[in-house]
Amino acid sequence: MPPVRPAPMRQPAHHRVRWVASPPHGAWPQRRKPVAERYSGPPSYPVPPRWGFPNLVWRRPTAVPGTASGEVTAGERLRVITRSLLPVLWTFAALAVAASASEIWRYVLLVQSRDSALSTSVVSVSDSFVITTGLLTTILSLLPSGLTVWWLLVARRAAADASGEVPPRRQWQVLVFTLVPVVNLIMVLPIVAELEHAVLRRTRETRPKPSRLVLIWWGVWMLNWLLLGLVIVWRFRDGVQALADGVVLVALTDLAAAGLGLVTALLVKRMSGLLAPVAEKRLRLLRVLKVDGAPDPDRRERPASSLR
Repeated sequence: MPPVRPAPMRQPAHHRVRWVASPPHGAWPQRRKPVAERYSGPPSYPVPPRWGFPNLVWRRPTAVPGTASGEVTAGERLRVITRSLLPVLWTFAALAVAASASEIWRYVLLVQSRDSALSTSVVSVSDSFVITTGLLTTILSLLPSGLTVWWLLVARRAAADASGEVPPRRQWQVLVFTLVPVVNLIMVLPIVAELEHAVLRRTRETRPKPSRLVLIWWGVWMLNWLLLGLVIVWRFRDGVQALADGVVLVALTDLAAAGLGLVTALLVKRMSGLLAPVAEKRLRLLRVLKVDGAPDPDRRERPASSLR
């Protein structure tokens, strides 16, 4: 008879036990509930207190970081300059056209003097017209030139603030490239193209590409300076024919100056409209009275038990 072996005993399953320790009752002091104090009247002080609000009218904070500041921004300053610059440019263009017309009238009188004598009064009026319009155009040309350079500097600052990037050139470089003769013939184009690039919110990785308006402005700018230099050189020539040709060159120069003023006004108006904020006085409050042709909004059916 084979020996009987005892059956193997099963080992108890291992259960996960999580020990949680908690402080015994009364280990931590309990918070006392605050006792409501009885009202004993308004506070009294033995001497007048030194603290309190200043004796001033309420005003908008300007010194606290993150609040609205009273400092004039570049965009607001640009709007003010543009408002003053555009009428000056239109006036200069009108005077330049008048100066060109006076030079053309003088040339017509020179042609008529070849075959017949001229009236003294007509010649005097023509000379007065030429001198007056010429002086006014020359003197007034300084005002739009200075305002345009100022507008260019402020517009670069406003474009940099709007895009959050640093201008590619410093201010002294812009002044040198726009005011120094001969240098400004070439370098003024990339400066205006960079300004337009920043105004249109284009990235710095892309190369500035001037628009058609900027190219037209640069062409009129080149033509104006070339005619002005030719007039200065032509003044050193002698002879009746040289004087007559000089009158024609001056008339063409005045027309080019008028065209430059007109194109500059268009360029300034376009860029300022993209940069300068809209004045609050120009905004009108509108109210919606009715909507025609709009689809019905999606609404759930109201239950029968609803009170409303």
